Amino acid sequence: MREGRGAGTALTLGLTAFASPTVAVIVAGRVGATVGATPPARVDSPAVPAFRTTPYTVPVHDVMHRPGEMRERELVITLAERLGEGAATVPQGSELTIDLRLEGLHDGILVTGEVDATAVGECGRCLDPVSIPVELEFQELFAYSLDEAFDYSVRDDHVDLEPVVRDAVVLSLPFQPVCRPDCPGLDPVTGEKLEVAPEQDQRVVTDPRWAALQGFQAAHDDVSDAAGVEREER
Repeated sequence: MREGRGAGTALTLGLTAFASPTVAVIVAGRVGATVGATPPARVDSPAVPAFRTTPYTVPVHDVMHRPGEMRERELVITLAERLGEGAATVPQGSELTIDLRLEGLHDGILVTGEVDATAVGECGRCLDPVSIPVELEFQELFAYSLDEAFDYSVRDDHVDLEPVVRDAVVLSLPFQPVCRPDCPGLDPVTGEKLEVAPEQDQRVVTDPRWAALQGFQAAHDDVSDAAGVEREER
């Protein structure tokens, strides 16, 4: 009988302890976490910014993890802002055409592109407006890994070509554009546009600081001529 009472007492104490408010709260918390609980909100890491599609983003899901697969695409982009800050720029609102070849590799997507655009500026010699065709090629690997060893990565089954295209176009723009290779530029005295090359121009531009010597040379020539005439008369 004592053993039965002891077992009953222990069972009663165990139930009492299980029914304590602290344990009840813990159990309720565990149940709430598994049944009907609201999943935690997604927090974007500051190191990896949220991916957003732009006119430069291209889906590559059909060639991902498929070595040897190849696709061709064409992008026609209306520039929302100009490219370049120097004497020649690709203006805002102009069209940028990109012919792409996407190739699946073991470690990423190899993107090869040809870019066609038109830059505008002014001639560095005569200041006339110029239009410059921009034609260039680029090739970059977009890795599946987000490791810092790779410059570009595939994000959400897309590749973002904006930094690649922007850098390629800006670096291809001439630092000092000219309207034509043999542009003679401007007259250093009048500031007017020269119509002939400097080697064909017969005019001699003299530094004004030598004007006094020109008069001296003319007087010396007159004396020499007079002496020559006097000798001939004799």
